[in-house]
Amino acid sequence: MMTIGLYYDVIPGKGKEFEKKFYAVLEAMQNVDGHRASWLYQRVDDPDSYAIIAEWDQKENFMAFIRSDAFREVTAWGKEKILRNRPRHKVYPDTQDMMGRP
Repeated sequence: MMTIGLYYDVIPGKGKEFEKKFYAVLEAMQNVDGHRASWLYQRVDDPDSYAIIAEWDQKENFMAFIRSDAFREVTAWGKEKILRNRPRHKVYPDTQDMMGRP
């Protein structure tokens, strides 16, 4: 299993729209190969800054997803209407769940 961190800074006042899109994408991802779970977090010190933490079976599954037309469409929407700067994505080393799944 691997963990991906996706970090987004949104234009002030666009947070609820970003959150709504996240949940729509999450619902659409229910059948994406290799995707286990994703969670949305909001920074306490900057409420217009978000992190999406996603668990994937393997890096190849995540890479296939970010090359998909659906991912390109949602990132184009974000770039044009929501984000105040470029998103940052980080692939963390292979992870092992030490305490059990939530």
